[in-house]
Order: sequence, then structure tokens, then C-alpha cells
Amino acid sequence: MAHLKYWIEAARLKTLPASISPVLIASALAYHENGFQLMVFIYCLAFAVLSQIGSNYANDYLDNKKGADTKERSGPRRLVSSGLLSEKAMRAACILVLASAFLIGLNLIQYGGSGLLIVGISSLFFAWCYTGGPYPLAYNALGDVFVVLFFGLIAVCATFYVHTLTLNPLIILNALACGLFTNSLLVINNIRDFEEDTKSDKRTTIVLFGERFGKKLIALSCLFACVTALINALATYSLLPILGIIPPCICLGQIKNISTQQSKETMSRLLKNTGLNVFLYGILVSLGFFLS
Repeated sequence: MAHLKYWIEAARLKTLPASISPVLIASALAYHENGFQLMVFIYCLAFAVLSQIGSNYANDYLDNKKGADTKERSGPRRLVSSGLLSEKAMRAACILVLASAFLIGLNLIQYGGSGLLIVGISSLFFAWCYTGGPYPLAYNALGDVFVVLFFGLIAVCATFYVHTLTLNPLIILNALACGLFTNSLLVINNIRDFEEDTKSDKRTTIVLFGERFGKKLIALSCLFACVTALINALATYSLLPILGIIPPCICLGQIKNISTQQSKETMSRLLKNTGLNVFLYGILVSLGFFLS
């Protein structure tokens, strides 16, 4: 039982809203446009969640291998660097979970065609390459691009496409808003880990451009999400999608005083609250489409 507890901890369940929200938003808009399919929703959700858990396992394994996870790290403990799980076991678990995601994703081909193989393979490839490979994205200021692309544009658009076999400007707009707002999690995480990332030569956008850049990026992402909620209301002829404004407004209020000088506890609490906001955003935007 102790080992199971460690595997659940390594999966970082609190981060899963980032993969769940895109599927909720895309499926709700598909429902609004009479294209929702239950099995597509289930397969997409399972693929998204397993892909992120696999990426989290890879991050735990690879950051330890690169020496980025030290005893001084600010965030939640890493299981490999803490000695609670072995490198070999974590690597095997990562491969197993990503392989399971791929096999589940194969079920979507019957709904959306073989072109989905490209989406699935690239998603799993970059889940590993986020911290692995010869040019890890997280270590070369490309982590933000990865999040916006795979937790926004690709996740939302691909899910909507499999439901409806179409794409439209509204789903692309929502995909971008979802990706940008979700990226706020990464920005806050990188502000918190600024000193450790600098020491370990992890060139995040915060290390390269500074804390002020990160705060502006979060603010712009929140404003974009608010504008998107208003456009959703106009497009659906309903006031219900305006509910999507609530989480980004809460996030805007919370980021005013964030700083690399704040205590680890304060930053970790802010990161947790932002994760809840991302999940709430996915739920409220989805409800707006579903009920309108």
C-alpha cells in the first residue's frame, strides 16, 4: 500500500485539471452543436489524463537524472530524488502509462480517421521531450509553447474534431484561451522555482526574461480568457457562457503581489489555487456551452 501511495503522489493528481479542462470545453461545444459522442468523450478524457500522468512520471525521472531536483526544491517532493521510488521503476511506469494512453487513443481512429495517429504520437513524444531528449523543452524556454499547444490548441481542437469532424473559429479561439490560461500554472511554478532553475541551468522564460514578464503573461492570458467568454456569449446568444469570466478574474486578483522573494508556502498555495481556477474555468465554460 505504501508503494501505491507513492505512485499516486508521483502522478500529481492536482495537475490533472490541465488535461481534463480541454476535453470538457471541446465536448461541451460539440454538444451545443449537436455533435457530442459519449465514447469519444471517454476515450479523449482517458488519453489526456494518462498522457499527463505519464509526462509527470517522466518529469520526476528525468529531472532527477539531470540534477534539477535537489533537497532545496520549493515544490512538492519528487519520488525518485527522495529515494522513495527507483529510477528504473519510474522509467518503466512512465513507458507503461504512455503506452496505455496510446492504445486507448487508437480507439479514436474509427471516429476521426488515421490522421489522429499523428496527433497521438506527437502528444506522447513531446510528453517525454518536455524534460527529456537532447533538447528538453522545459530547459530551453519552450515549456510555455508546449503548454499552450498541447493543453490548448491541440487538445481542444482535436477533441472537438473527433466529435464533429469539423473545426470552426469559435473552437480555435477557446482552444487558445484554454492553453494560455492553463499556462499560468507553469508561469507561477517557474516564478517559484526561479533560484533553483537558475542554479541547475534550466532556462525557463522566467529565468531568461524575469518575473515581471511572467506577471504580464499571466495578466494577458486572463484578459484573453475573459474576452473569449464574452465572445462565447455572443456566439451562442446566451448569457451563460459569461460564467467563464469568473476564474480568470480571480486569478488576476491573486497575481498582483507574486514575487520570487515570497515564501515557498505562499507560492505553493498560489499554485494550488491557480490549479483550481483552471479546473473551474473548464467547468464553467463547459456549462456555458452545455446549458445555453
